[in-house]
Amino acid sequence: MTTTASTPVATSPAASLRLLRTAGFVSNFDRFCIAPMLVLIGRRLGVPLPTVVLAASGYYLTYGLMQPVWGVASDRWGRVCVMRVSLTGAALAALASALAPNAPVLIGARALAGAFFAASIAASLTYVGDTVPAATRQRALSELMTAFALGTAVATVVAGVLAHYLTWRLVFALPGILAGYLAVALRRLPEPERAPSASLLAPFRVVLSSPWQWYVMAVAMLEGAVLLGFLTYLAPALEARGVPTTVAGAVAALYGVGSMAAAQVVKRLVGRWSPVGLIVVGGVQTAVAYLLAGCGQSTGALVVVALLLGGGWSFMHSTIQSWATALSPTARATGVAMFGVALYVGSAVAGGLAASTAQAHDYRPLFWLAALLTVPLTTAAAVGRARCR
Repeated sequence: MTTTASTPVATSPAASLRLLRTAGFVSNFDRFCIAPMLVLIGRRLGVPLPTVVLAASGYYLTYGLMQPVWGVASDRWGRVCVMRVSLTGAALAALASALAPNAPVLIGARALAGAFFAASIAASLTYVGDTVPAATRQRALSELMTAFALGTAVATVVAGVLAHYLTWRLVFALPGILAGYLAVALRRLPEPERAPSASLLAPFRVVLSSPWQWYVMAVAMLEGAVLLGFLTYLAPALEARGVPTTVAGAVAALYGVGSMAAAQVVKRLVGRWSPVGLIVVGGVQTAVAYLLAGCGQSTGALVVVALLLGGGWSFMHSTIQSWATALSPTARATGVAMFGVALYVGSAVAGGLAASTAQAHDYRPLFWLAALLTVPLTTAAAVGRARCR
C-alpha cells in the first residue's frame, strides 16, 4: 500500500473540529431520526410499513450513491466549499420532508436529503485526514465519531418524543434549520492545503487502481448491512410488541450512548492495541448483540443489544474508517467517498430486503442473520487490516 502525500499539519484547530463535529451531528440526526417513527408515519399517511421503509432505504441509497460525486467535487474544489453547498441543499430537502403531504413526496424528499447530507460526514473525515497525522488520526476520528453517535442518540430520543406528542414533521424540520445555519457558519473553516486534481476523473483512476481500496469497499458493504441495515429494525421490533414509540425510540437511542462511551475507550486504546484487536472486539460485541436480539425482543434485551451495537460500531467502524483514509492519500476525498458508497449501499440493500419480513413482525430471523453475517465481516476486516501495510 502506497502512502505518499503531502505531510499533514500536526494538529487540527479546536474551532475547526467543533464545526466538523456539529456538521456530523446534524447529518447523523437527520439520517437516524426516521427509524423510531416508521410505524407512526405509516399510520398517519395511511400506508403499510414497507412503503415507509422506502423513505429510509431511499435515503441510505442516495446517501451512498452521492458519495463519489461529493468526493470528486471535494478533491476538485475543496472540502469546505462542498460542505457548504451540500448543507444548503440538505436544509431545503429536510424542510421539504417536513411538509410532505403524502408518502411518494416524503420518499422523494428523503432521497434528496440523503443525497445532500451525504457530503457532511465524508468531508469531515477527509478534513481530518488532511490535517491530522496518521499516527494520531484515529483519536481525532474517535472524537468525530462521538459527535456522530450523539447525533444518533439524540435523533432517536427526540424523534420518538416529538412524533408521539407533537408531530413527526417537526423532527425533519430541525436538521433542516441546523443545516442552514451550518452552511453559513462553515465559511469560517479554513480550507486545508491539497494538491489539485488534474481532472474530474483523475481521483477515480487513483482510487480504483488500488486493490486494497476494492477490498475495503467490500468489507464496508458488508459492514453497512450488518451495522446499519439491520439496526433500523430495533425500534419497530419493540413497537411490534406494543411498546410506545417514545420508549422504542429511547431504547434505540442507547445505540448512540454505547457508541459514545466506546469511542472514549477507543481513543485511549489507539496506539496500545493493534487495529486488528479493535476490529475483533467490535465484531464480538456485534455478534453477541444480534444473537441476544434473536433470542428475544423484550425491552430489557434490546437495551443491552443497542448498547452492544453502539460499542461494536465504535470499535470496528472507526478502525476500518481510519484504514480507509490512508489508502489513497492523493485522492483522499474520493477514496473516503467510495468507502461511503459501499457502506450505505450495503445498509440500503439489507434494510430493503428485510422489510417484508419486518412487516410480518418476524424479527427473530433478521437478527440471527445479522449475527451470522458478523462472522465473515469480522474475519475479512481483521485479516485484511493485518496484511495491509
